[in-house]
Amino acid sequence: MLEVRHLVKDYDTGSNTVHALKDISLTFRDSEFVSILGQSGCGKTTFLNIIGGLDQYTSGDLIINGRSTKNYTDKDWDTYRNHRVGFVFQSYNLIMHQTVLSNVELALTLSGVDKQERRQRATEVLKQVGLEDQLDKKPTQMSGGQMQRVAIARALVNNPEILLADEPTGALDSKTSVQIMDLLKEIAKDRLVIMVTHNPELAKSYSTRIISLFDGVVQNDTNPIAPEEITPMTDSLKKPSMSFKTALSLSLNNLMTKKGRTLLTSFAGSIGIIGIALILSLSNGVQTYINQVENDTMASYPIEIQDNTMDMSTMMETMMNMSSDDKEKKANKDEVTSMPYINDILNSISKSSKNNLSAFKSYLESKEGDQIMDHTKAVEYDYGLSMHVYNDLGNQGLVQVSPNGLLDRLGYSDLMNLQSQFMSSSTSMMSNEVWLSLPDTKELRDDEFELVEGKWPDAYNEVVIEVNDQNEISDYVLYSLGLMDQDELVENYNQLLAGNVDQIQTSEDATYTYDELLNTTFKLVNNSDLYHKVNGVWIDGSQDEAYVDQIVDQATDVKIVGIIKPADSTVSKTTMGGVYYSSQMRDYMIEQCSNSQIVQEQINHPDTNVFTGTAFSDGEEMSISKLTPEQQMAMASMSQEELMSYMSTYNENLNATYDSNLQKLGYIDLDNPTKINIYASSFEDKEEISNLINEYNEKEKAADRLANVITYNDFIGMMLSSVTSVINMISYVLIGFVSVSLIVSSIMIGIITYISVLERTKEIGILRAIGASKKDVSHVFNAETFIIGLASGCMGILITILLNIPISMIVENLTGVSHIASLPWQGGLILILISLLLTVIAGLIPSRFASKKDPVEALRSE
Repeated sequence: MLEVRHLVKDYDTGSNTVHALKDISLTFRDSEFVSILGQSGCGKTTFLNIIGGLDQYTSGDLIINGRSTKNYTDKDWDTYRNHRVGFVFQSYNLIMHQTVLSNVELALTLSGVDKQERRQRATEVLKQVGLEDQLDKKPTQMSGGQMQRVAIARALVNNPEILLADEPTGALDSKTSVQIMDLLKEIAKDRLVIMVTHNPELAKSYSTRIISLFDGVVQNDTNPIAPEEITPMTDSLKKPSMSFKTALSLSLNNLMTKKGRTLLTSFAGSIGIIGIALILSLSNGVQTYINQVENDTMASYPIEIQDNTMDMSTMMETMMNMSSDDKEKKANKDEVTSMPYINDILNSISKSSKNNLSAFKSYLESKEGDQIMDHTKAVEYDYGLSMHVYNDLGNQGLVQVSPNGLLDRLGYSDLMNLQSQFMSSSTSMMSNEVWLSLPDTKELRDDEFELVEGKWPDAYNEVVIEVNDQNEISDYVLYSLGLMDQDELVENYNQLLAGNVDQIQTSEDATYTYDELLNTTFKLVNNSDLYHKVNGVWIDGSQDEAYVDQIVDQATDVKIVGIIKPADSTVSKTTMGGVYYSSQMRDYMIEQCSNSQIVQEQINHPDTNVFTGTAFSDGEEMSISKLTPEQQMAMASMSQEELMSYMSTYNENLNATYDSNLQKLGYIDLDNPTKINIYASSFEDKEEISNLINEYNEKEKAADRLANVITYNDFIGMMLSSVTSVINMISYVLIGFVSVSLIVSSIMIGIITYISVLERTKEIGILRAIGASKKDVSHVFNAETFIIGLASGCMGILITILLNIPISMIVENLTGVSHIASLPWQGGLILILISLLLTVIAGLIPSRFASKKDPVEALRSE
C-alpha cells in the first residue's frame, strides 16, 4: 500500500523558490492502473520521482506499507527502488554497451540473485514482453518499441509491487504505443502501475483511475480509495549490493566500446612502468652478473686465514699516506722534517700476529662451528708442505720442479719468497710454484676446473696438468717443469743483463699432443731423504749432485694422468698452468716422512736440534769448542766435501725451532694447519662468515683467550661489495627519476576517469533507479580504474620483456655478457600491483564524484 500525505516539493533556484508540489495527499491500491495527467511543468514527473525514491520531498510524508519514509537512509531508499519499484522511462534509459539480457539481469544482480536463477528469470520476463529471440543483441541494434519492451522487462524482472512509467509512449509511433499500453494494462492486473502522460485519450482508454495535476496540486481524482480499503502491512527486504565482479563487467563492457582510447590510456599509464621495469631489468641483470662474479670469485679468492698474518689495511693506509697523525701535524716553514713512511711500513709488518689455527680448526669441526659451515661450500686446509719433485731428463740432467729451481737459476727466489711471506695467495701477483694442490672437496674442484682429457687422480702418484681455455700453458711453467730448455732461458737472461740484446735467441712456440703430456713422469722425493748421516751426524745432501741423482733414481714415479682447464663458470679463465696433485699424495708424503729415521730422532729428542746436536735455544755459529766429542770425531773422518756440507747444514739450522725442523723434514700435524681457506656458497654467505668469525673473536676475548683471536684480510669481498653498493645507488636514483612519470600517468588516468564519469552520467542515473547505492556507483568507476591499471601494468611488463630481448643482444654483442636485461618475476608482479594501486587511488576522487550525482539530474543528461 502506497500513501502520500501533505507532500510538498520546493526547488531553490538561487534567488527564487519554485513550488513543484503543493500539499498533495493520495493513497494508491495495491493493483490498479493510475494515469497522472497534466500540462508540462505541473509536477507530474517530480511526483513520480518522489514516489520512486529518486527524489526527496521537502515536507509531508511518503508511507510505504504503513512505514513512514521520513527516517529512511540511503540504503533504505536503495532497497525500496530495487525491490518494490520498477521504472519505465520515455527515453528507455538502457545501458547501451550491455546486451539486452545483461540490462534486464542488472537489477537481479544488485539483489544478490545467483547467476543461474538470474538468467532464468531475465529470460522469462523477456519472453513475456515478446523478446525471447533478442537476448544477445545490444540496444543500439533494436527499434524504439523493442527498447521500451526491454525497459519494461527490466522494470518487471524483480517482480516489483509498483511500476512507474514516465511517458512510456512519448517516443513511439501510434501502433507501437498501443502495443506498449496493452502490455502495461496486462501488468496492472496484479500490481500498481502509475503512468505519467499528457495524452488524455490513452489515459481514458487504459487506466482504471485518472489523477489530474495542475500547478502542483491535485485537481481531480476519478477513483479515490475508500478508508476501508486501506490494509497496511510491513515486511523486510534484503538490501541490494553490487558485487565487484558486476562492477568489473559493466566497466569492461564500457571500455570495450572505446577500444582505441582505452588502449592509448593504458599505454600512457604503462610508460612509467616500462621505465622502472627496464631499470630493474638492467639492475637485476647486472646484479646477477655481479653475483655470478662474486660466487665464481669465491673459488679463487676465499676467506684466507694464515698462521702468521697482519692487518694489510693498515699497511695500505700507510702506503697511501692516509695516517691521521700526519694530518694533525702543522707545517713549519723554517724546517724540513722527515715523514714516516718506510718505518711505518716496517712497523706494520712487525705487528704481524700469529693465528692459532689449531684451535680454530677444532672450532670449525665442533658443533659450534656448524654456524660457519652452514654458509660454506668448502673448507680447505693447507699445511705448508713443500714437496721435492724432479724431472729426470736423462743425459740433460735433473730439473728441480718443486721447490721451483728455475727462480734460483734466474736469481729471483729471494724476491718471490719475500712476497709469499707477506702477501696472501689471493693477493699475490704470481705464485712462483708450479707444483700445486687440488681442492680436497669435489664440489670445489668441479667448480674451479674442467677435465679436458684423461682422468682425475685416484692414486697418490697421479697428477693432472692445467691448460687455459685456449689449450695453452705459459712458457714459465714449461721451463719450470723441464719441458722446455732451462739452459737456453738462463743464457738469454744473462745476455739481456749484459746488454747483448742481439744475442738473445728467440724460441719457437712449443706444441705437445695430449699423449705426450699424459706420458710425462716426474720423480717424487721424500723431504727427509735429502738428509743422510755421515759418521753419525745429519748432512743436507740437496746440493750434492751425486747424492741427489742417487735418491731421485730410487724415488717414486709420478705420472700425469689428466689435462684440466679452468671451468667455464670461473670468471678468470686465464691461467699460467701447472701440475696439480691430490690430497692422497700429500698424505703419502706425510706418512713416508713421519716414518723416516731423522724425523723419529727429532721427535724423540724435542729439546735438541737434530741438525746441530745442540739445544734449540743456543743459536751460536759453529765452533769446535761447542761441538760434542762425537761430533768432533765425526768431522775428523769426513771428506772435504762432506765437511763443507756439514758446516753449511749446521749454520743454516742454528735458528731453527722444533716445529720448523719437522716441517722442513716433511712431518705434518694434520690438526695444526698453516692456512685455512673458507669458500663461501655466495657473497652474502661470505659476509655472514665474516660476521661469525668476528663473533668467535669476541667470545674468545670475553673468555680471556686472546691467543685464539683470528686475524684475516678480505680485499676481494670489500671491492665487490663496493661495486654492488654503487650499482644499487645508481638504480635507486634512476628509479626515483622515472617514478615521476608514474605520478603523471596516475593524474592522467584520474582525468580520464573523470571524463568517463561525465560520459556515463545517464548510466549512473539508471543504476541508481534500479537500486544501486552510492557505494555501488563508486565501485563501477573504481573497477574501471582497476582494469586500466591492470592493463597498464601488464602492458608495461610485456613491453619491457620484449625490449629486454634486443637490449640483451646489443649488450652481449658489445661486451660478451649475455642476458644482461632480465626482469625478475617478483619485480614484474610488484610493478603491476603498484600500477593497480596508483590508478585506483587516482580514480577515487572521480568515482566519489560519480557516487554523489543526483539520480534525477543524471537521468536527464544526454
